[in-house]
Amino acid sequence: MTAWIAAQRRWLRAERLPGYAHDLNPVELVWGNVKAVELANLCADTIGQARDAAEAGLKRVSASPGLCFAFLAHTGLSL
Repeated sequence: MTAWIAAQRRWLRAERLPGYAHDLNPVELVWGNVKAVELANLCADTIGQARDAAEAGLKRVSASPGLCFAFLAHTGLSL
């Protein structure tokens, strides 16, 4: 692969990316927000209660387009 990329240098530009960069993934920001609000200090007695709290948080985030776009903007990426 390295040799092929080197042979394509006139038109191809390869960028090395990290294996995983949580700061480039807006979903990580969504989960961080839900964990800080709905799931913070949650002592659920059942998995169903934890699921309900997580779903409530995801509904809250999805109901706010501004918040969703803020998470995307924070990554520095564009659509």
